[in-house]
Amino acid sequence: MNILITGGTGLIGSALARLWQADHHIWILSRTERQNASNNLSYITSLQQVDFNQLDAVINLAGEPIANKRWSHRQKNRICQSRWLLTEELSQLIRLAEQPPKLLISSSAIGFYGRQGNQEITEDYQAFFPEFSHDICARWENLAMQASSPNTRVCLLRTGIVLAETGGALKKMLPPFKLCLGGVIGSGEQYMSWIHLDDMVALIDFVLQHDELHGPINAVAPRAVTNKVFTQELAKRVKRPALLPMPAFMAKLLFGEMSEILLYGQRVVPQKLQDAGFHFRYPQLGAALASLSV
Repeated sequence: MNILITGGTGLIGSALARLWQADHHIWILSRTERQNASNNLSYITSLQQVDFNQLDAVINLAGEPIANKRWSHRQKNRICQSRWLLTEELSQLIRLAEQPPKLLISSSAIGFYGRQGNQEITEDYQAFFPEFSHDICARWENLAMQASSPNTRVCLLRTGIVLAETGGALKKMLPPFKLCLGGVIGSGEQYMSWIHLDDMVALIDFVLQHDELHGPINAVAPRAVTNKVFTQELAKRVKRPALLPMPAFMAKLLFGEMSEILLYGQRVVPQKLQDAGFHFRYPQLGAALASLSV
């Protein structure tokens, strides 16, 4: 297959490229010029450099990290536009192609559901909480769905916290935990929906191969945990006590509006993947953390 990956130099995209490049030709959209590493791996800096009539699939993973900086007006705009503009361009190019790609897999996030309690949330859940994270994802998904046609299947990956050795959320969590400065955030009762990087890459490959999957797909492990449990498991993994809880007021003081993603959560279930027969290698948090060199 000919597969285009946007965000292909990021955590998930680079892992996908490693998985696929032996069997497929991978096009990676990059912000900077890069030398092609092999005959099966081509870097581009513009979507105009690839013929969408020749593509079999597009994997759209690009976007400014949502938790890198405090949510100023400028940062909110960067978060939104980095997702919306590229996704809109991809959908337009797919629609204009005479022989369009058969599949668009486009990133979204479990933030689509907004803050929730302890109810289990499948892809059919409709009682969204209206806040910034939902607004980002709702428009992001709508723009991706514009590529949908009888010729092009669109899948929207509502992704949780991706656990990996070399980046992502753990890279930020580990330093304070190793210094015995980690602890429960807020009440600790908010749910955290997570997924191991290996399962994230495997499920994207699974979606590529299963034509019956379309629309929203919850890209999370089957067993979400509370922040209190996550804190205990991570402290156990690094063999340090978690001694420093962060009260809600402190989180709000330090992070402003961005504290919402720390203080509130979602208990998300990957119902579509389970119904389709996808097997999670790491369904339990303890085993997932144990597999990582931290």
